[in-house]
Amino acid sequence: MTQEELDALMNGELDDEEVEEDSSQEAEQETETKNKNEEDYKLDGETSWPPPPPTEDHKVVEQLDDVTRDSEVKATEIFDKLEAISDFIMQVENDANDVSATIQKNIDVFKKLSGKFPDIKVFEENLQNNEKALKDIENLISNAQMSSDEIMMIMDIMQYQDIHRQKIERVINVIRTLASYMNSLFSAGKDDTKRVSSAVHIAGDTSTEDVVSNDDIEALIETLGKK
Repeated sequence: MTQEELDALMNGELDDEEVEEDSSQEAEQETETKNKNEEDYKLDGETSWPPPPPTEDHKVVEQLDDVTRDSEVKATEIFDKLEAISDFIMQVENDANDVSATIQKNIDVFKKLSGKFPDIKVFEENLQNNEKALKDIENLISNAQMSSDEIMMIMDIMQYQDIHRQKIERVINVIRTLASYMNSLFSAGKDDTKRVSSAVHIAGDTSTEDVVSNDDIEALIETLGKK
């Protein structure tokens, strides 16, 4: 209830029904505000506040260090595999060139035989078969060369991993700098063991949990008396 409404009630300008209606509206607004605040702390249906405890699984810098280390290891393994595939393709290309040279010699021989003995069909058939095999070998060599080119492009694309690693390391350095600054900002020269214990509840608190006992109050007063 606002001060103006309170003055009006004291002066008799508002009746009980209006007061109850205003109180009901205020209660509804408070409930809506509370629900909205609770929703602000939720993410994807899970409560995101309070934050997770600082265990090994939740330490930010260590998690980022693990990401950079693991990604570096896996990237190295991928490069090794790509290099191995490239070597295999190169070997295939070399072998195909040797087969191509042999087939070319066969073609030369069957051309001569087919020219001298046109009536012998087997020479003409072997000539056609070898010419077809030579085209297949040439296609195989061409595909091997294109595969090598694709592997080189993959290796170039994989360079992004190093850039990402540098970006993550930059974030790690910023986080560590902020952590060091916050520790320095909130540090104190006074030993925490020499400080007075804080009261669990003070006037105005609405929580009924962990209420201070009489023994706690007497202990606190005794501690203050020793200062």
